[in-house]
Amino acid sequence: MFRSVFRKTVWDQRHGLIGWSVGTALTVIVMAAIWPSYSSMDLKSILAQYPEAMKRIFNVADMTTGTGYMNAELFSLLLPALFVIYAVARGSRLIAGEEEDGTLDLLATMPVPRRVVLVEKGAALALSLGVLAFVLFASTWLSSLVFGLDISVVAVMNGTTAMFLIGLEFGLVALSLSAGTGRRGLATGVTAGIAGASYLIYLIAQLVDSIRPLRVLSPFYQAISDGPLGPSLPPIAWIMLAVGLFALAASVPIFEHRDLAI
Repeated sequence: MFRSVFRKTVWDQRHGLIGWSVGTALTVIVMAAIWPSYSSMDLKSILAQYPEAMKRIFNVADMTTGTGYMNAELFSLLLPALFVIYAVARGSRLIAGEEEDGTLDLLATMPVPRRVVLVEKGAALALSLGVLAFVLFASTWLSSLVFGLDISVVAVMNGTTAMFLIGLEFGLVALSLSAGTGRRGLATGVTAGIAGASYLIYLIAQLVDSIRPLRVLSPFYQAISDGPLGPSLPPIAWIMLAVGLFALAASVPIFEHRDLAI
């Protein structure tokens, strides 16, 4: 039964995951295909016209290299947002969505501890994000080879790991709220609000020196500081994993004892 909950959840996600994977790969390929034309421009003159604040926020200072270009165009905003949106949408549905649809009653009638159901669904969410991260890794690395971006395998691995971690953190938070409240809309809205506030903190901290130390509290800073395509993954990035697992663990007793709307 432990495996059946996991397998059913993975199976139920297959169509959406395929679509998101194709979209992610195409986004990477299209942006990488622009690099040969972009790199032939007078990049120093172009970058000199960028405001300093924008250079700090979107990592555009190093766009004269393929690594810097991909960091600025994809890994600083678009890809983190993509992983967060996917994870929040899936995490919010895994418990509350089934509960609202009336399909959670089957699991409730079986001799399976609720904590097992919750952990299995969290594992399925992590697997789906892992698949999406693998697609990102493969498309980025192959695009680098084809279009001459010269991004190392290690840098690609670090960048995709950072995207996986930020998605997993917000996905597990959404799943925890979903399990704790039984309300999909609430779980989605609250988690999306937290993500938006986190990004706002990151932006403001980049622009205002007095609150710059607070940027370490933002998962976006933890994920995209110093890259994230780069020679190493900052240790601070693992805070995202810790927060996600803590949220999931905290929701277990609540989910075990609340009445389900079935």
